[in-house]
Amino acid sequence: MLLRVRVTLPDRPGALGQVARTLGVAGADIVQVIVLERLGGRAVDDFTVVWPGASRVERLLAGLAAIPGVQVDGVWKAIGAPVNGGHDAELLAQVAANPADGLATLVDAVPGLLAADWAAAAVVPADWAARSGAPRPLPAEPMLSMHDDATVVYASWRAPGPLQLPEITPLRARPITSAEGTRYAVAPFGRAGLVLVVARSDDDDLPAAGFHITEVDRVAQLVRAAAVILGDRLDTAGVPAVM
Repeated sequence: MLLRVRVTLPDRPGALGQVARTLGVAGADIVQVIVLERLGGRAVDDFTVVWPGASRVERLLAGLAAIPGVQVDGVWKAIGAPVNGGHDAELLAQVAANPADGLATLVDAVPGLLAADWAAAAVVPADWAARSGAPRPLPAEPMLSMHDDATVVYASWRAPGPLQLPEITPLRARPITSAEGTRYAVAPFGRAGLVLVVARSDDDDLPAAGFHITEVDRVAQLVRAAAVILGDRLDTAGVPAVM
């Protein structure tokens, strides 16, 4: 299976190689490394590895924890093959080529780009969070109850149903961790209360990492570009069609 392993390590020569060797000794086959941050003598790296399904991840974690200065920030299952540079531009080209399905195309693609579990586009009333201090369930069917609750416009494969969102108003791009531990990245389209929500959850005792600020920025850039491409189509995304 594919795993994403997020590690904070000293930003010094040899540290990355030491982590890579430890992963290899534990049985992990590295297929991708993404540097998320280099700041203040520390680096945050995401490793995508092929991990033998029969092996216990505790062995991997123990090996990394034994390296001086290394901290494991999360380990979670990655869905699909890792993606390389250029996929964001390719995705936006697909959105522009078929704007009628552009929002669905974006929502379906984002989980794979960010090693996330699922994504959804929802219309969120401006005062939604002020109405209740607790998360509110979203309707199981799209385009319902727009004026009282957040409304699912489109959800990707693997999205749970009915969806439940944390408080995400006022809308701005940021990471959020819910009370039950689900990690979210949210980014508003800037039109009609529409927001993209991307989620990661713990699975099989694997502690998923929260969304790094660079990942949130990536989602926000995709959303902003898609909003320019789709334009007025987004204003009616949550409005029921007149039969």
